[in-house]
Amino acid sequence: MPTLPADHTVPFAPSAGMTTVSAAAATRPPPARRFDEERRQLLRSRLILVHLLFLGFTSLLTVLTYAAPPENQAVFTHSDQRAWWQLAPPLLESLVGAVVLWRWRGISIQGLRAWELICFGVHAANAGYHRFDDLVHLGPDPATIAFITLATLQGFVTFVLAYGVLIPNTRRRSLAVVAVLTAVPLGTGLAAVAVNPVLRDGGHLPPLVMQWSLIMLFPAAIAVFAAARADALQRRAFEAERRATEVGQYALKRKLGEGGMGEVWLAEHRLLKRPCAVKFVRPELAASPLTAARFEREVQAVTGLTHPNTVRVYDYGRADDGGFYCVMEYLDGPTLDELVKAGGPLPPGRAVRLLRQVCGALGEAHAAGLIHRDLKPGNVIVAAPGGQPDVAKLLDFGLVHDLSAAADDRLTRTGTVLGTPAYMSPEQAAGEAAVDARSDVYSLGAVAYFALAGRPPFSGKSLGQMLAAHRNEPPPPLPGVPPDLAAAVARCLAKDPADRFQTVADLDRALEACGGES
Repeated sequence: MPTLPADHTVPFAPSAGMTTVSAAAATRPPPARRFDEERRQLLRSRLILVHLLFLGFTSLLTVLTYAAPPENQAVFTHSDQRAWWQLAPPLLESLVGAVVLWRWRGISIQGLRAWELICFGVHAANAGYHRFDDLVHLGPDPATIAFITLATLQGFVTFVLAYGVLIPNTRRRSLAVVAVLTAVPLGTGLAAVAVNPVLRDGGHLPPLVMQWSLIMLFPAAIAVFAAARADALQRRAFEAERRATEVGQYALKRKLGEGGMGEVWLAEHRLLKRPCAVKFVRPELAASPLTAARFEREVQAVTGLTHPNTVRVYDYGRADDGGFYCVMEYLDGPTLDELVKAGGPLPPGRAVRLLRQVCGALGEAHAAGLIHRDLKPGNVIVAAPGGQPDVAKLLDFGLVHDLSAAADDRLTRTGTVLGTPAYMSPEQAAGEAAVDARSDVYSLGAVAYFALAGRPPFSGKSLGQMLAAHRNEPPPPLPGVPPDLAAAVARCLAKDPADRFQTVADLDRALEACGGES
């Protein structure tokens, strides 16, 4: 179960000595090495795909070449039949490459890059040879010249696009390889022009070279852009995945809960192997410098609490996305809210034992000048650490108010209603900033009412009606509860702070008199 409800989350501002997301993780490979491994696996799978595509393409070309009538073959070559060995190199490379890459899963990134160059080099060289062979033996027919010079570029367009779209690469490397693949048809064409006078005569050369260049420039530009864009997206996806699975020295395991303020994750410290709960605040809620300053002050105060019934805060910091997080003790147990909703109202003795433990946690906080201001059943975990049952743990000081801090109107948010409406004190409901420990006494009385009755003292009302009820209406009686315990709860719920228990120590003594051991 989550140790931290996500509806009231503590945001923090970075300060000296706090853990940041960029801290090195000693038990996992560094991010650069993990990214290289992901790139290696992607390159291997893409090279297998490319080899299979080239194998199918070359096989189809072989079948069509040998199955075509001699008069059609003569359009593309000076001989009636191409020799078998002219198509053997790309067929053999595609077949061998596909098998090796499929079977050899641990091939290094350097080995994969070598296969990449061999694959595209063999196919480009083979296509370049056939282009040179066809252009050298062209006759003077202008229509045939135009058709053959364009038709022999199709394979290179395919190679360039396949390389840019399918092969993961950096912009610089893709640009270099694409430049070579583009230069092969241009170079073989110019070599054929030097050998075959037909291509030089009649003014064919300038328009041919311009045509070849423009045809190859378009797929080359697409290939480089696609490779650069894919590389950027892959790096962005890797960073997003890394942020989603780690924060500082903590590896995130699974989400425990979320709410309007943020999320709570089960995590593990990589070195200590200690489970913990990491609570995140949404970046947009932590963007205000004043809000960040206020909550930094408060979380630093909360980290000084050491009572055994207070959930410990281990660490805090700022995530890469600008949001804040805190790392807290993880407790595998239900909240008081879940416990009562699942099993009904608690027996008075058990309720008193849990409430007295919460009094102890609050007593330490109040002595330090901290007011919780968000006491509710969802903020009390009923755990069994070390096999000891019914250990109450108070958590989520997200709305804590530090009475010892210097007054700062910008940080106290006067007139703002903070807390959970079903459990807030009348002075909180009125939006008063000057709440004190007696406000927590009232909220703890509302929690006690819930534990004993199975519902809050004022339920089934709209927000406005509920706030008005806290200020004006007496709480309903507690049937089936010992009179002294019911009287203690009623005193906690007095509208006037002066009529309540003045401290949680007073309440604890009253609960002790009602029965139940802490």
